[in-house]
Amino acid sequence: MPIVDFDALPDSSRIWVFGADRSVQGAAADTFLAAVDNFLAQWRAHGIPLVCARDWRDDRFLVIGVDITAEAASGCSVDGLFRTLQELERSVGARMVGGGRIFYRTNDGPSAVSRDEFAELARQGAITPDTPVFDTTVTRMGDLRAKWEQPAARTWAGSLLP
Repeated sequence: MPIVDFDALPDSSRIWVFGADRSVQGAAADTFLAAVDNFLAQWRAHGIPLVCARDWRDDRFLVIGVDITAEAASGCSVDGLFRTLQELERSVGARMVGGGRIFYRTNDGPSAVSRDEFAELARQGAITPDTPVFDTTVTRMGDLRAKWEQPAARTWAGSLLP
């Protein structure tokens, strides 16, 4: 019973957003998500099953959520999630864990760049205050629902704009 429909998680749920440094589609995405589902089906904190869910967005973003009104994830259980995702990175050929990337929407879909690259693209005019940016720093389901994708000027990445 621990895996639930992602949209059924309450706004208070704790979430983690993992962005792939490249698009993951087809068989690679299917294999990756099946392994994530297997992990979530077994995921526990201090022996108690976690009520959790996952969402896969834009062939790039894995969002994991835990309903903390039932049971909160412990430090050890979160470490297990990160270890599992790091192990799965090789199978999909994309880096999922680790920060330093800014994700923004282009005509071809989401793109990932370093902070320095984002600032340079903004300086060149390729990224504007209206360019949609994904907020991978959100930690609550309500925030994901409210501000997942916003114009760059309304996000922390706006500080990198000229």
